[in-house]
Amino acid sequence: MSRHLDAGERVVRTQVLHGGITAEMRRLTIGTRHGGTRDLVLRTFVNMEHAEDWLNREAAALTLCTGTGVPAPGLVAVDPTASHCEYPSLLMTHLAGQTVLGDEGVETRVPLLARQLVAIHALRPAQRPREFVALTTADTVVTPQGADAAAWAAAIEVIRKPAPPHEGRLLHRDFQPGNVLFDVPPPSPAGTRITGVVDWAATSWGPTDLDVAHCSTNLALLHGPAWGLRFAEAYEEAGGVLAAAASERLYWRVRSGLAFSEQVRLVSQPWREAGRTELTTRAVETRLDAYVTTLMNALA
Repeated sequence: MSRHLDAGERVVRTQVLHGGITAEMRRLTIGTRHGGTRDLVLRTFVNMEHAEDWLNREAAALTLCTGTGVPAPGLVAVDPTASHCEYPSLLMTHLAGQTVLGDEGVETRVPLLARQLVAIHALRPAQRPREFVALTTADTVVTPQGADAAAWAAAIEVIRKPAPPHEGRLLHRDFQPGNVLFDVPPPSPAGTRITGVVDWAATSWGPTDLDVAHCSTNLALLHGPAWGLRFAEAYEEAGGVLAAAASERLYWRVRSGLAFSEQVRLVSQPWREAGRTELTTRAVETRLDAYVTTLMNALA
C-alpha cells in the first residue's frame, strides 16, 4: 500500500470501522511529510466468494462518481485478486460524516435520501455493470413466527410471477441509511446534508424500483412501516420515476420485503451495535410483518 502514498507519507494509526456485514473496514491515518495527517479507508474481503467481482464493480462506480456531485469516496487503488495484498482489497478516500439510524430527524433525512438516490440513478456509465440479481424466491421466504399468514401467502404469490418489464438504470443496490453519511451535528436541523454514499460493491443495472424498494424496507424496519411508504413518495417528489402500474411497484416492494425475511438476524445486528438496542431480531421480524402486511393492504 505504501506505493500509493505520497513521498514521505506513512501510516501512523489504524482504526477498525464497525457496521459492515460483508467486508472488513479500516480507517488509516496517514502522516504527511509536513507533519499533518489525512485519512484513507481500506476495504478488505477476507475469504469471500466473488470478491474480485465486487471490488471491480466498486472501483468502476467510484470512478464514475468522480466529479458528478454524487458524494462517493475517491478511488486510490484496488487489488481485486490479492496480487499485492493478503486479501482482495480497495483503498479509497475517507469521507466526513456519520451514519444516522435513530428516529429523531427521520422526517428531514428521508427527502434527502430520496434526492440522493435520484441523482445516483441519473448517472450514465460508459459500460453498464452486470444485470441485477434477485436471489429470493417464493420457496426461500421465511415467514416470521406469528406473522399474518394470509398477507404473507399473498405476498409470496406476487413474486412467483415473472419480474415486470423495466427500463434499466445504474443501481447502487444497497442504498440505505447504513450506507449514507450525514454531517452530524448539522448547523441546524434545516442544514442537515448528506456528506457521502459508501459501499458500492453491489452496483448493478436494473429498475429504479429495486433500489427504492430496498431503501424503503430498511426505513420501515428502522422507523416503522409508514416511513417505507413515505420514501417511495419522496423519491417521486424528487423527480424519480418508478413503474407506472401499481401492480409492478407492488412486485418490487414485496420482493424486497420478502428478501429481508431470510436475513433479519444478519441485518439487525449492526443496527444494535450502532445503538438501536431495541431492534432485536424479534422486534425487526414484527416490523417486517407489519410492513409486508401494509404493502399488501395499501398497494394491492
